[in-house]
Amino acid sequence: MSVTAIGKVNFDKEVLQSELPVLVDFWAPWCGYCRRLNPVIDQLDAAYEGRLSIRKVNIDEEPELADTYEVETIPTLYLFQKGKAPVSVIAPQAKSQVTDWLKENGVD
Repeated sequence: MSVTAIGKVNFDKEVLQSELPVLVDFWAPWCGYCRRLNPVIDQLDAAYEGRLSIRKVNIDEEPELADTYEVETIPTLYLFQKGKAPVSVIAPQAKSQVTDWLKENGVD
């Protein structure tokens, strides 16, 4: 399973207008930690299917989105939920940290 990459062209539709909560992974291909986190993101995509949408934004290809959401460190994960201000976790150290963060924000 592969997480869908998005950009400014489809960000509104894929994230802001989604009925499901959306986890957005801001990353870059040169970021070693981002590459190590990729399998965790793919696992979460499968585990939360139907309850959470997961999308990726390459900050090198989409610097405007990174600026808009003030991404200064990667990976940064944002959780968007039906118009609420997004919450973030920066450089999570383990899958459990991400799943705990999701639970704390109402995604089971």
